[in-house]
Amino acid sequence: MSSDFKELDFRETPLGQLSLRRRRVLSLGGMEVYEVQLGDAFLMSSLFHEVEVALAHLGLGELEGASWDVVVGGLGLGYTAVAALEHHDVASLLIVDALQPVIEWHQNALVPLGEKLTGDPRCRLLHADFFARAKSRDGFDPEQPGRLFHAVLLDIDHSPRSLLHPSNAAFYEAEGLRALSAHLHPGGVFALWSDDPPDDDFLDVLGSVFATVRAHIVSFPNPLLEGTSESTVYVACKA
Repeated sequence: MSSDFKELDFRETPLGQLSLRRRRVLSLGGMEVYEVQLGDAFLMSSLFHEVEVALAHLGLGELEGASWDVVVGGLGLGYTAVAALEHHDVASLLIVDALQPVIEWHQNALVPLGEKLTGDPRCRLLHADFFARAKSRDGFDPEQPGRLFHAVLLDIDHSPRSLLHPSNAAFYEAEGLRALSAHLHPGGVFALWSDDPPDDDFLDVLGSVFATVRAHIVSFPNPLLEGTSESTVYVACKA
């Protein structure tokens, strides 16, 4: 296999075939890029991570006070989690991911940010279904049932309409969001990454549950298209 491309891991998972690859993009001067694919879906690339970082900064930027307990739904390549840990007021970070191999990539330093995450004592990786825990009464932390958090940062589905699995759809309705809100402290924040433009219908649903809602358009350079691309970060604050 060419040194310009290497498949670092390949697994069968309940959600489909999962692949982690590293390649050099010759058109970008040999830049090393990590990519994740699930079945036929291209999930993420280290070439594009600005919005994952913005998700953490925009969400946590709405919080006041100090000593925040934060949940990240979806580990991916770790960009949202690492950006959250840059906030010194984050006292604990619980990362929930349904794919055990993704957690192992970080634990085994197969991905660039793995050691930074696993080496931070504030950070804990949990193999679990984010959506199932969001709707449960016990909440996200199985070690502390009923525990409340100051922020939940979510990056799993491509958007509230473009889902990795049809069963996730209920989370984005009012009942699912109310269940999530129950796991937040008063004044807590729910922030969500979406690859689609702002969705007025989804903003209305968010507004029926949370006190304030905003949709931030985040632009980032796309060297493959020789231009810019855009994604959306929704930020909703509990009363």
